[in-house]
Amino acid sequence: MNDQLILKFPTHRAYKKEDFYVSPSNQEAYDFINSWPKWIKRIVNIFGPYGSGKSHLASILKNKTSCLLIESDDLNDKTFLKFKTKEALIIENFDEKISERFLFSLWNMALQDNKYFLITSRKPINSYKFKLNDLTSRINSSLIIGIKLPSDDLISVILMKNFSDKQIKVEKKHIDYILKRIDRSYEKISQFILILDKYSLKKGSPFGLKLIKEVLKMI
Repeated sequence: MNDQLILKFPTHRAYKKEDFYVSPSNQEAYDFINSWPKWIKRIVNIFGPYGSGKSHLASILKNKTSCLLIESDDLNDKTFLKFKTKEALIIENFDEKISERFLFSLWNMALQDNKYFLITSRKPINSYKFKLNDLTSRINSSLIIGIKLPSDDLISVILMKNFSDKQIKVEKKHIDYILKRIDRSYEKISQFILILDKYSLKKGSPFGLKLIKEVLKMI
């Protein structure tokens, strides 16, 4: 492989409601987010594998009301002040390294002020081993919704959407070939698209079946 210069073309990442493909694997999570503000519970955890659409759903909620959207690693004392002026708080990519007392205080603030609170994570938040009993009680009383592994139809749409975002033209026969051979996980699908994009630029090769086969062997 020639280590030639890789040109970084702009990648448009669109999180529009109309671009979210609803399937049996994510129907429950989509319907719940879309039902705002008529949520049966104001605090919800949506969990699922990497690339399963959690950030897309969070973005749909963010466009419905005034939200503070923040990564778990970026939480700090200023979060309380910022949350005060918003109707909803979205914590993305929940990390169990977060201070339990800090999370408990945010949780109480959401309850006391009658606000909405969405947490996205890779595994259900009630599967984390918290030491603070009051926090565990709060978590167990929240709504927890999972996104399942993707169907063939959903994988096909994800592939087409990602190729379109990266300005890569692809034929249906290539999508069908990938579907039969790729692991049924959002992470593997994202990894495949990323490597294919970079590898094609490095090699200077045209997009085609030969390149697809090489990349599938790499993941």
